[in-house]
Amino acid sequence: MKFKKLLLGAATVAAVAGLTTFFGLGHQPAVHAADKTVRVGLTGSNETPVWKNVASRLKKQGINLKIVTFSDYNQPNKALANGDLDLNAFQTQIFLDNYNKENHTHLVSIGNTIVSPLGIYSKKVKSVKDIKKGATIAIPNDATNEGRALLLLQSAGLIKVKNNSSNTPSPSDITTNKKNLKIKTLDASQTARSLKSVDASVINGGVAADAGLNPSKDALVREKLNNKIKPYVNVIAAQKSKRNDPTFKKVVKAYQTETTKKVINQTSKGAELPAWNRFGKK
Repeated sequence: MKFKKLLLGAATVAAVAGLTTFFGLGHQPAVHAADKTVRVGLTGSNETPVWKNVASRLKKQGINLKIVTFSDYNQPNKALANGDLDLNAFQTQIFLDNYNKENHTHLVSIGNTIVSPLGIYSKKVKSVKDIKKGATIAIPNDATNEGRALLLLQSAGLIKVKNNSSNTPSPSDITTNKKNLKIKTLDASQTARSLKSVDASVINGGVAADAGLNPSKDALVREKLNNKIKPYVNVIAAQKSKRNDPTFKKVVKAYQTETTKKVINQTSKGAELPAWNRFGKK
């Protein structure tokens, strides 16, 4: 009898505990055991509608995609490396490679997302030919986008850089500058804001769109979509030890769809273009 009473008491406690969980503080609903939360880091607001759409589709698979936004390019990789994020999706492959090299981290790409062509913008001239001698041109100051910006200025006929400077030349690699242009380096997030104080600025497509610019109409010159831009395809990044996580693979698969492509085209104003159908899924 004592044993039965003990069992009955234990069952009662368990039942009460279950009711407390269901009706307790905050009246939190029970979470299905299959639900998994994946924290993905983004920069700016341009990509948010796309990832919200992806999140709504992943919800049906029991995956809760939590979007975390950052105001600059310096924080998302740090957050991913220390485990505050599960994934991030803001950077190019070459940016990721450079970050790993400089910070001794082991972050890897698990899928391509978009390509966001850099453009030369100006509030003072209508053509790159109108840029005057001694003009000031702002470019992003991170090694990857800085080199990319200089290569764009070169393709526009404004400067020349050393042939052996690869994809990441620096201002010291400029060999010809006939107009004596002054190159001003800024955080990438500040390049659009600088348009009032400089003659022209090289701006990432997403940053331009966030600033109210229409990349397909307002840019004086943009990067061409050829193999030279392939190193600048944006990627979804994860910690190397988790690159084969089944849940992460589902996130990549949900992103690389026709539905996502339509949302990108509808929301980005031409700032971003689907890359997995142009340059491969990974």
